[in-house]
Amino acid sequence: VLEDEGYIRQPHTSAGRVPTDRGYRLFVDRLSRVKPLSLAERRAIETFLAGAVDLDDVINRAVRLLAQLTRHVAVVQYPSLTRSSVRHLELVPVSTTRLMLVMIANTGRVEQRLVDLPGPIEDDTIADLRRRINEKLVGKRLVDTPPLVQALVDESAPDSQQAMTSVATVLLETLVERQEERVALAGTANLARGSTPLDFQGSLRPILEALEEEVVLLKLIGEVEPSTMRVRIGDENEIDNLRSTSVVSTGYGTGSTMLGGLGVVGPTRMDYPSTIATVRAVARYVGDLLAQN
Repeated sequence: VLEDEGYIRQPHTSAGRVPTDRGYRLFVDRLSRVKPLSLAERRAIETFLAGAVDLDDVINRAVRLLAQLTRHVAVVQYPSLTRSSVRHLELVPVSTTRLMLVMIANTGRVEQRLVDLPGPIEDDTIADLRRRINEKLVGKRLVDTPPLVQALVDESAPDSQQAMTSVATVLLETLVERQEERVALAGTANLARGSTPLDFQGSLRPILEALEEEVVLLKLIGEVEPSTMRVRIGDENEIDNLRSTSVVSTGYGTGSTMLGGLGVVGPTRMDYPSTIATVRAVARYVGDLLAQN
């Protein structure tokens, strides 16, 4: 009956029956409860991630950990600047006519740009510029800052307006124009480890080619809220080269703010309960760690 209804199939005459994509979907949909990780596993994740020294280290540790725990390919998106807010802005004198602008987002992401000034500038003027841009922009979402930056120029005194214009131009480039998305990838060797001739329709090449495309990776794990687990099985994947895989993904964030996504890619016969529990746990700890820092 199960074979007639498309839930299992026999790959060839000498093989046993194996679930189809439809069969795995039925199994996942009927998971009433995913067993949480053990206390030891949760402590190991927390300890490993807590040792990170900066944002890059957090993301790199998270993607390696996810690949090791699930034994699948892991993908972690860096916090999206489009969803970030300004934590602090610093102006550091480099010379009498040049400043270093440092923008720190609430996620810990740091952007640095040089500002060329129209002429020499006094320390008191730099301090005033620093105070004003922080008062105006700290706590604001990056996508909401352009009119605020323009207001900084409009409200400047005549003697500092040229300097503020130079700073504002670079500010806009930093806050708005440099919003490229980045992802980290780990565990591609896991695709071959333990795989059988029935996995991935007998060829890893299309999958590896898909995983080389950053746009593909962002599409795989993006746009999933932290409270949601998304499981795409086989033909449910929109990307042709990944229709022999399953993708388990979720979002991570601080509080109610989503910052990015993470997930794993593996064979359709993966251990769904364990994989879902691990992806959920790593996402939660990444979000908590970024909130603390």
